[in-house]
Amino acid sequence: MSYIPRLKQEYKERVIKALSEEYGYKNVMQVPKLQKIVVSRGVGAAVADKKLIDHAVDELSNITGQKAVATISKKDVAAFKLRKGMPIGAKVTLRGERMFEFLDRLITTALPRVRDFQGVRATGFDGRGNYSLGVTEQIIFPEINIDKINRINGMDITFVTSAETDKEAKSLLTELGIPFKK
Repeated sequence: MSYIPRLKQEYKERVIKALSEEYGYKNVMQVPKLQKIVVSRGVGAAVADKKLIDHAVDELSNITGQKAVATISKKDVAAFKLRKGMPIGAKVTLRGERMFEFLDRLITTALPRVRDFQGVRATGFDGRGNYSLGVTEQIIFPEINIDKINRINGMDITFVTSAETDKEAKSLLTELGIPFKK
């Protein structure tokens, strides 16, 4: 028997049924699902210090369990001393088992470690059923050793769903366990 992540199992057993009852889906394939999670970080100071990109890639790789890639600039911006092709950030795209594992760790371990946590804001939807969430400190993840970081940085986490509307996407993410503010 192969390993199935807890949230994937819960999606199959409970979430599909709950969303079908709420929205009246006639077919299981109509029920929205989480397609991918993109974790990204911009490193603006990397224009001056190239090693910051390596630190960002290593931290994202440790947090997600998958190798991160450096993102490069698409055009020149003279005001920021930025040239086309320079590395300016890092990102990871998670799908499948790793996606559910990361979401489980985010909900159960990382978010409760945020100071004065009241829940995540429900204003991060884009109108097409995708949700973006900003994390201000990478040290909320237990995989990060506080003694070895050189700077406290934030990151953006984007949940891409197959939902048609923001309301359906919010219902899906709420059923999966993301704690939205009331």
